[in-house]
Amino acid sequence: MSNSKRLLRRSCSNRVVAGVAGGLAEFFGISSFWFRLAFLIALIPGGVPGVAAYVIAWVVIPSS
Repeated sequence: MSNSKRLLRRSCSNRVVAGVAGGLAEFFGISSFWFRLAFLIALIPGGVPGVAAYVIAWVVIPSS
């Protein structure tokens, strides 16, 4: 059994803007496409929810 902890970090290798979606994808073990799609869908109702969520994640999640 492995005792290694998974740390939530922005990705250095899987990034388009700041590595937020790539870092979330690495942490949860799924494709970054799904997180990028979720941020894109959050942009539809006027832009603020998607941009705000991304910027908050950018500030809160440390870089790897």
